[in-house]
Amino acid sequence: MRFAGKRAVVTGGASGIGRATALRLAEEGAEVLIGDVDEAGGGALAQGSGGRIAFQRTDVTKVDDIAALVAAADAAGGLDIMVNNAGAGGARDPIDTISADDWDRTQALLLRSVAMGIRHAAPLMAARGGGAIVNTSSVSALGSGYAPTAYSTAKAGVLHLTKMAAADLAQHHIRVNAVVPGFIATNIFTASLGIAGAAQQQANAMIAAGAAKAQPIQRTGTPEDVAAAIAFLASDDASFITGTSILVDGGLTIGPRHSWDPDTPSLFAALEAFAK
Repeated sequence: MRFAGKRAVVTGGASGIGRATALRLAEEGAEVLIGDVDEAGGGALAQGSGGRIAFQRTDVTKVDDIAALVAAADAAGGLDIMVNNAGAGGARDPIDTISADDWDRTQALLLRSVAMGIRHAAPLMAARGGGAIVNTSSVSALGSGYAPTAYSTAKAGVLHLTKMAAADLAQHHIRVNAVVPGFIATNIFTASLGIAGAAQQQANAMIAAGAAKAQPIQRTGTPEDVAAAIAFLASDDASFITGTSILVDGGLTIGPRHSWDPDTPSLFAALEAFAK
């Protein structure tokens, strides 16, 4: 019960990583307020939580909604943990065709929302003597080929924002960290492509099968995998950790495939064989 007596806010809490995080924090004693545009999903989660999870409709592209969400948590007894997790796939166009409006909408959803979540949570935490903030980034922040350009750029911004906010807020005893998920079994990209119903399930199965072959740990990641890392960073177990991130990617980013797959030939191995 690491979070007994603490209150947390989780954005994007109606599904995926946010939902798993809200459940994990609540299971460990926290009172959790989730914000999401998905009223049906958020309401159902709250209703089935035995009073540990509450829901407030929140569009994180609207700063007033973010401010109202954290204010509601504070009014209910204070804010100790802020998880800036809400997001979607955003605009898919490459940099040479994307419109300015699509770029701005994607940044507002994935980067500005995190900045404003920190902005509005931090003064409330400071008044209580400190707190913990955890932001959701992505392996797409680390290189190309994982996600569209606008999404990837925003997620890279989240990582640098995490460091800057950790420096700004250290004086208030507020820790700021990030998680960096890899291929996780959620609906984020199928939803952004407009794939729904049975087709969505089929597409998600294709993603899971591909992910299992793309990394050393041969299974797709789950929202619960990421929630466990978020819970650690939000807890006193991480009290000496700030301004950094945890990769939750099954080893996806440790190196090229030949570094971990003995069946994949490498140039170095070919040169060794030639030298013999």
